[in-house]
Amino acid sequence: MSADLTYVVAGLSLLLAVVLPDLLSRWPLSPAIVLVGVGLLLGLTPLPDGLPLDPQSNGAVIEHVTEVTVLVALMGVGLALDRPLHLLRRSTYGGWSATWRLLVIAMPIGIAAVALLGWAAGLAPAAAVLLGAVLAPTDPVLASDVQVAGPSTGEHEVEQDDVRFALTSEAGLNDGLAFPFVYLAILLATQGSISGWWAEWLGWYLVGKVVVGVLVGIGVGWLLARVAFRSRRDSLRVAERGESLLAVAALVTAYGLGDVAGGYGFLSVFACAMTFRSAERSHDYHAAMHQVVERLERLLTLFILLVLGIALTRGLLGSLDWRGVGIGLALLLVVRPGSALLALSARRRPDHEVGGLDRRERWATAFFGVRGVGSIYYLAYAAGQAPELGQDWLWSTVAFTVVASVLLHGVLAKPLMDAAQRPG
Repeated sequence: MSADLTYVVAGLSLLLAVVLPDLLSRWPLSPAIVLVGVGLLLGLTPLPDGLPLDPQSNGAVIEHVTEVTVLVALMGVGLALDRPLHLLRRSTYGGWSATWRLLVIAMPIGIAAVALLGWAAGLAPAAAVLLGAVLAPTDPVLASDVQVAGPSTGEHEVEQDDVRFALTSEAGLNDGLAFPFVYLAILLATQGSISGWWAEWLGWYLVGKVVVGVLVGIGVGWLLARVAFRSRRDSLRVAERGESLLAVAALVTAYGLGDVAGGYGFLSVFACAMTFRSAERSHDYHAAMHQVVERLERLLTLFILLVLGIALTRGLLGSLDWRGVGIGLALLLVVRPGSALLALSARRRPDHEVGGLDRRERWATAFFGVRGVGSIYYLAYAAGQAPELGQDWLWSTVAFTVVASVLLHGVLAKPLMDAAQRPG
């Protein structure tokens, strides 16, 4: 991308990030919809000729930009969740009941269903598994309309509603938990028959890297919280000064150490944010940190959506066919709602308890499986590890699914969430 175009697109994204939320508050449109639309229009002009839109030639750029965006979103999600979770206190698990069900039941069913659809459409096993994996995580980036608004602190502490909490916490965790299945696809593509590596995948990629990532994140979050809130040195108690850029330092540190230790860095960032949030829970510093992260996330997200819209009119959907359209719509309208509804309904938690969902809330939670930037990142990452997985058809199908999700969920977010939360 030329320097001039970088400034133009980034400046337009920043301007829209400032004005769109209030401008669209009375309309059934999300900023994401508008940004994709603006990008589509820009794609019809000569302006974007220097943009790196081709995923085959610019996979590394796409991978790193989307990676940073997801990391920022995960930090924001972890800081926004008010409901405590302590690994050694089983009493805190119940409030997360819907989250566990969506992760342990709905997510594997969704991966398997999309992989089977891809295989039936003629994909090789590795590509089919990858399609299921990259479309599995719900997105912490594009789902702001159905997620918690932010941490409630000080005099403004309120209980976050169960639908938004379930969708927010699910998005915070499943972006990291999709990684083992992305690696499963990479191993299938690069090493062939599973007989030689299935034990390694099961023990290390599915379990070991998850545990390492979470433990590193907990350690970083605990240490930074202890310094920020309780250090004996005044200069290190940054919470008293309200120095909210610590949020950015924390996410970079947690991600880097998580990767160095061999764990999943996405989980490290989320665990770090959750652990930091558990310290001095009512302190206003959490809200200040979240505000900084939220603004950075908004800018990065709108930048990506603008470029995505441009790419759509510059050939990104060139390989899309009825198979890709069918799989994308099946995921959004059948696979996600069906698997999530099954997970949330079987031996469910009573809806009068924290973490329990009534019938309307279960339907709303099941429907809003927003797909977005995380799917683009995972596909770019896998293509970088195994180039044969970066085929044009996969890029077109994933791009179509993301845009369809932006339109579908963006238009329906406000009316359906209002209906789910209406008394009676």
